[in-house]
Amino acid sequence: MKYAILGLALLFSTALSAQNKKSSTTMYRHVVMFKFKESSSKESVDKIVNAFIALKKEIPVIKAFEWGLNVSPEHQDQGLTHCFVVTFASTEDRDGVYQDHPAHVKFKNLVGPHVEKVVVVDFKVEN
Repeated sequence: MKYAILGLALLFSTALSAQNKKSSTTMYRHVVMFKFKESSSKESVDKIVNAFIALKKEIPVIKAFEWGLNVSPEHQDQGLTHCFVVTFASTEDRDGVYQDHPAHVKFKNLVGPHVEKVVVVDFKVEN
């Protein structure tokens, strides 16, 4: 019993230490939401989504990438259908590398003619 309690204490201490280390790392999120034009085909939208996903492999400063389709029941989306979340370690990575990276510039040129509305929100992750 004594060893089980010590083991649980050690496990809890290790998990807490890992959580504290994780929360001390500053991260920045770049959230991009699109409302595509009705005239854009499904194939065009799929090509854009795949091109956005590919940026993770092409731009090394991207620490994480997630995306999904809007499924909110609140109907406050203003027609925005696609949401992408890109994570960076610093604003310098986002502003100095990502924004001007040739792959990102190419992506913006690809998506531009197909979007009716774009919303971008950047924030520092707070824990």
